[in-house]
Amino acid sequence: MSVEEKFNQAKGTIKEGVGKVTDDKKTEKEGAAEKVVSKVKEVAEDAKEAVEGGIEGVKNMVKKDDK
Repeated sequence: MSVEEKFNQAKGTIKEGVGKVTDDKKTEKEGAAEKVVSKVKEVAEDAKEAVEGGIEGVKNMVKKDDK
Protein backbone atom coordinates (compact mmCIF):
# COMPACT_ATOMS: atom_id res chain seq x y z
CA MET A 1 0.00 0.00 0.00
CA SER A 2 1.45 3.28 -1.08
CA VAL A 3 1.62 6.09 1.43
CA GLU A 4 1.92 8.51 -1.48
CA GLU A 5 -1.37 7.32 -2.99
CA LYS A 6 -3.12 7.53 0.39
CA PHE A 7 -1.84 11.10 0.67
CA ASN A 8 -3.07 11.90 -2.85
CA GLN A 9 -6.48 10.43 -2.02
CA ALA A 10 -6.70 12.63 1.07
CA LYS A 11 -5.59 15.65 -0.94
CA GLY A 12 -8.28 14.90 -3.52
CA THR A 13 -10.89 14.58 -0.80
CA ILE A 14 -9.91 17.96 0.64
CA LYS A 15 -9.91 19.57 -2.79
CA GLU A 16 -13.31 18.08 -3.55
CA GLY A 17 -14.63 19.37 -0.21
CA VAL A 18 -13.30 22.87 -0.83
CA GLY A 19 -14.98 22.82 -4.22
CA LYS A 20 -18.29 21.85 -2.65
CA VAL A 21 -18.06 24.50 0.07
CA THR A 22 -17.09 27.25 -2.37
CA ASP A 23 -19.51 26.01 -5.03
CA ASP A 24 -16.57 25.66 -7.43
CA LYS A 25 -17.62 22.72 -9.60
CA LYS A 26 -14.26 22.59 -11.42
CA THR A 27 -12.28 22.21 -8.18
CA GLU A 28 -14.81 19.71 -6.87
CA LYS A 29 -14.51 17.57 -10.00
CA GLU A 30 -10.70 17.83 -10.02
CA GLY A 31 -10.60 16.64 -6.41
CA ALA A 32 -12.92 13.73 -7.14
CA ALA A 33 -10.81 12.77 -10.16
CA GLU A 34 -7.59 12.91 -8.11
CA LYS A 35 -9.15 10.56 -5.56
CA VAL A 36 -10.16 8.07 -8.23
CA VAL A 37 -6.80 8.15 -10.01
CA SER A 38 -4.94 7.63 -6.73
CA LYS A 39 -7.21 4.74 -5.74
CA VAL A 40 -6.69 3.06 -9.12
CA LYS A 41 -2.92 3.43 -8.75
CA GLU A 42 -3.09 1.99 -5.25
CA VAL A 43 -5.13 -1.02 -6.41
CA ALA A 44 -2.73 -1.57 -9.32
CA GLU A 45 0.26 -1.49 -6.95
CA ASP A 46 -1.45 -3.98 -4.62
CA ALA A 47 -2.21 -6.28 -7.55
CA LYS A 48 1.37 -6.08 -8.77
CA GLU A 49 2.66 -6.95 -5.30
CA ALA A 50 0.25 -9.89 -5.09
CA VAL A 51 1.39 -11.23 -8.46
CA GLU A 52 5.04 -10.82 -7.53
CA GLY A 53 4.39 -12.62 -4.24
CA GLY A 54 2.66 -15.45 -6.10
CA ILE A 55 5.56 -15.76 -8.51
CA GLU A 56 8.03 -15.93 -5.61
CA GLY A 57 5.88 -18.59 -3.97
CA VAL A 58 5.91 -20.70 -7.14
CA LYS A 59 9.68 -20.26 -7.48
CA ASN A 60 10.17 -21.40 -3.89
CA MET A 61 7.96 -24.45 -4.49
CA VAL A 62 9.94 -25.37 -7.60
CA LYS A 63 13.25 -24.99 -5.76
CA LYS A 64 11.93 -27.13 -2.93
CA ASP A 65 10.81 -29.84 -5.37
CA ASP A 66 14.21 -29.82 -7.11
CA LYS A 67 15.99 -30.92 -3.91
